[in-house]
Amino acid sequence: MMTFELYPAVDILGGQAVRLVQGDFEQKTVYGAPEAAAEAFIARGARWLHVVDLDGARSGRPVNVGPIAAIVRRAAARGVRVQVGGGLRTLEDIRRVLALGVARVIVGTAAIEAPDVLATAVREAGEAVAVGVDLRENRVAVRGWAETKDAAAEDVLRRIAAAGVRTVIVTDIRRDGTLAGVDADRMASLARASGLRVIASGGVRSVDDVRRLSARLRDGVVGAVIGKALYAGTLDLAAALQAAAEADPAVGEEAGEEEDGR
Repeated sequence: MMTFELYPAVDILGGQAVRLVQGDFEQKTVYGAPEAAAEAFIARGARWLHVVDLDGARSGRPVNVGPIAAIVRRAAARGVRVQVGGGLRTLEDIRRVLALGVARVIVGTAAIEAPDVLATAVREAGEAVAVGVDLRENRVAVRGWAETKDAAAEDVLRRIAAAGVRTVIVTDIRRDGTLAGVDADRMASLARASGLRVIASGGVRSVDDVRRLSARLRDGVVGAVIGKALYAGTLDLAAALQAAAEADPAVGEEAGEEEDGR
């Protein structure tokens, strides 16, 4: 049976927890130590954390390994799982981050530009490898969102599914960091078209947004990354977790059965 999970976000830039607006590094708000942000989310009941090395995303190699390792250790001690992305473009770096004890790595640029790296990573680590698909007007952005490929989202997702990936984190760049609300229909459409489990990212601002997304569990929308809303105080994590828990388990079970039959 699938459940709908929430992923409080800890984005790390220069060793600090930050939030950007639409991925613009010039529009950043600093929120202090990333370990403290992670601890706060864990204390409020988080079951997962979504950690992104923004320096790594820009440079193409993991940079903030120390803070990430500290977060993973603290989370593991509390039974909380962590998924990590940002700069994972080689097998060496993917293996290095997996060795920290993370539950899932998120491969972004390499999934588009080096499919052989993705295929090998999936063979080695299975469902511990997810892909981050960052969309700008239905085109895929790579290299820390600095470049946009002439490839439609649906085509990219189908190729990712063919590589054996089961889970994707789909970010709507236009909504990211804006508190503009979510496009649940679009996320559901992408999940149905690809057969992938979609974790939606970008725009979540309220419990109603969590409900809109969790209502699409049947379609394959299995979670949401929440960032700005938690830091800005427009969304209470405990209330959001309760809303996620109320997603109809029968719907999740049906979705899981359909997926197994594909």
